[in-house]
Amino acid sequence: MFSFRSHLTSTRTTPITQRIRISRYASTKRRTRHRSPQMKVAIEGCCHGELDQIYSEIQNMERKNNTKVDLLLVCGDFEAIRNHRDLQCMAVPDKYKKLQTFHKYYTGEKRAPVLTVIIGGNHEASNYFWELYHGGWVARNIYYLGHAGCVNVNGLRIAGASGIFKEYSFSTGNYETIPYTPSTLRSVYHIREYCVRRLSLLSGTDIFLSHDWPQHIVQHGNVQSLLKAKPFWREEIAQGTLGSPPLMGLLHALKPAWWFAAHMHVKFTATVEHPPEPILYVDNPDEIMIEDDEATPSAPPARNNPDEIMLDDEEIDVVAPPPPPPQQPPNRETKFVALDKCLPKRKFLEFIDIDAPQPMLPGEEPTLTFDLEWLAICRAFAPWFSTAKYQRAFPDEGNARKMVAKELEWVKENIGENKEVSSCQGFVRTAPGPGTEGKEKDKQPPMYPNPQTRAFCKMLGIEDKINPPESGASRPSSS
Repeated sequence: MFSFRSHLTSTRTTPITQRIRISRYASTKRRTRHRSPQMKVAIEGCCHGELDQIYSEIQNMERKNNTKVDLLLVCGDFEAIRNHRDLQCMAVPDKYKKLQTFHKYYTGEKRAPVLTVIIGGNHEASNYFWELYHGGWVARNIYYLGHAGCVNVNGLRIAGASGIFKEYSFSTGNYETIPYTPSTLRSVYHIREYCVRRLSLLSGTDIFLSHDWPQHIVQHGNVQSLLKAKPFWREEIAQGTLGSPPLMGLLHALKPAWWFAAHMHVKFTATVEHPPEPILYVDNPDEIMIEDDEATPSAPPARNNPDEIMLDDEEIDVVAPPPPPPQQPPNRETKFVALDKCLPKRKFLEFIDIDAPQPMLPGEEPTLTFDLEWLAICRAFAPWFSTAKYQRAFPDEGNARKMVAKELEWVKENIGENKEVSSCQGFVRTAPGPGTEGKEKDKQPPMYPNPQTRAFCKMLGIEDKINPPESGASRPSSS
């Protein structure tokens, strides 16, 4: 049985110094910090192509509560079906092979009314998601995180892993190619160790999306209530085989505030408490000691703000000294929420309010930006991305983190912070919409090269292993 290494939960420290601008009146006026406004986030379980219905439910909630949803997150089984040929690349019985409504958003007939970030599940047009392995726009205003990915929405860090866990596929490369066989049509959506290792190197995240449930997550919620809804899970739960082992490893490593999932077609909530990490105290080598020329009291008054520096001199940039050592913080929690599929009277939508690090003006749309650390991880691990069945050994964690630290400097210098995704990747229609399939309707499509993947790889200076060097597919058309 695959064993997920516990070293992924290594201690991390966060710098506590900050740049402070001191004016000559700083001694009489204290800087006021305003709390960032909240974002209202909607989360959908399994989509199954029912975009019209999901957006309609969101708009009904907005009208009923006089509010505005800023972001929609979808936890897989999205079914980004562009035409009937894509249906031949989705692993479902024939009776479930239906176009549904995504093609309207793909062709431009409709536009997603809210920024939508999605991951893949086990019922997808796997050929389309392979085009966008590193992530990209599947339609206007709908962004796919890739087989694994991390982005920022107004500073809110969102990471995710597509697919489901199968032990026999976990340690292989991504060897599946079009046309898929009955076997590779299923293994293509199995999560790989390559994705999990890269995600484990993130320093943390606010929200994590998965399709699978983390293994043993049911033990952190109301198991008896779950068994009333799904009594046939009793044996799996008792044996501890329900869920994905590597995802539980990621949950403990990343400690996200929220973890959302789907797949099981039932709503379930749990809370995972994380033991506090040791606090490391270090001297601040940048601390600046400033002597005041004016007379000062022998016993300076106590201040509530440990970072405040009292000066009435000229304007100067200083580094604030660290505050007194804090007490051990309380345990952190991850709130886990699994949601149902989009059907009447089913619990398939959840709404939360969460603080956004970067405030938005009323009526302003959120901004989707690349995550610098994730870009560094992608660049560092690019040589280990295998499109063959064989996957060579990965570097150990210590060396991997050194590699990422080095590439992070490259990313900062060559790409910069807060780079908007749209400045690199723009939605492009690569396959035709429905109605053009003709006699090829029931056949798998060719592999379409995707300019978004080319642009992402070019930005990072890595080899594009997704797009074929030469392709007989027709030239993509912008929409």
